[in-house]
Amino acid sequence: MRRRRRDLGTPVGRATFDALHTANLAGSSLRGGLTEQGAAGAVGHLRQLLGSVAVAVTDRDRTLALDGHDHGHARPVEHARSALDTGRTHVVDGLSCGADCPVRVAVASPVVDGDAVVGALVAYGRGASAMLVRAVEEVARWVSGQVELASADAQRTRMAEAELRALRAQISPHFIYNSLTAVASFTRTDPERARELLLEFADFTRYALRGGEFTTLSDELRNTERYLVLEQARFGERLSVSLRVAPEVLPIAVPFLVLQPLVENAVRHGLGAQSEAVLVSIVVADEGPHAVITVEDDGAGAEPDVIRAALARAGGVGRSIGLGNVDARLRQVYGDGYGLVVETAPKAGTRITFRVPKFAPGVHADPDTAR
Repeated sequence: MRRRRRDLGTPVGRATFDALHTANLAGSSLRGGLTEQGAAGAVGHLRQLLGSVAVAVTDRDRTLALDGHDHGHARPVEHARSALDTGRTHVVDGLSCGADCPVRVAVASPVVDGDAVVGALVAYGRGASAMLVRAVEEVARWVSGQVELASADAQRTRMAEAELRALRAQISPHFIYNSLTAVASFTRTDPERARELLLEFADFTRYALRGGEFTTLSDELRNTERYLVLEQARFGERLSVSLRVAPEVLPIAVPFLVLQPLVENAVRHGLGAQSEAVLVSIVVADEGPHAVITVEDDGAGAEPDVIRAALARAGGVGRSIGLGNVDARLRQVYGDGYGLVVETAPKAGTRITFRVPKFAPGVHADPDTAR
């Protein structure tokens, strides 16, 4: 054990750990992109990485943050102008604010997002050694990587929001027409049933069109039950439903509209063109740190290639309603290990399984929109 501590405590090992730790601290501030707040949180760590007298981070028009010696000639955007315009590292010399000024040069290297130069990293020092120039270039490339990751995350979030809006808009006109037709069919023979169905339809559409990115599993299940009540009124004995839920997982926060589209897929494509009755089963199980949700039907099934194509299509149009949409949003929120698992074959039914963590950073139901 003593030998292991000596090995881990070598100067090289400590320097490596310190550099990685400092980079991690800077990276956490840049996860939101090249913003004034992110630059302010990262610039001190970047100066520590470079060991320079001062470091500035700019966008194309202004200084976002400056750390270190703020001498009278510190004009980072002006010093970075050539790097911003050409996309190449540039050295500005002849800088001084007096005999004792520790700044003589500025080394500016571009920060890029894809193919666009979005800012610059500017390091100030007594001289522009080859080592400093290379170091500034490497750190600027690393900052560029963080900015590109932040842009990718923002793009994924925008896509997920757009997909959710598309899914809300995808409430089938045929479903609306068929639901209202089913309600109308009971107005004379069973007015009370017609009234109950109309209330279920109103609550279903109100929930589907509400705001918010997350909801509780309890609310998601309740809205799915509303959908099934309306479909059973339409299909009668052709559609049977089995629901088994572990009550301890009901308060878990989940992405909005993550269950009902899967059940709609089971109903529409489970029944297909066949006249036989179909059983749709929904099981929500408690499995340690996760809730595991399974939607299964014993209906028509599908070719696996059709399902693969639907999962690759985040918009979810076509034969498998919303599968790609739900799969993409689950992966975006929880990671690639949390997508849909689909088992199907022609005339063999379909089983869709997914799991959600009971607790995940940033995932919580909005109490103002929960119903």
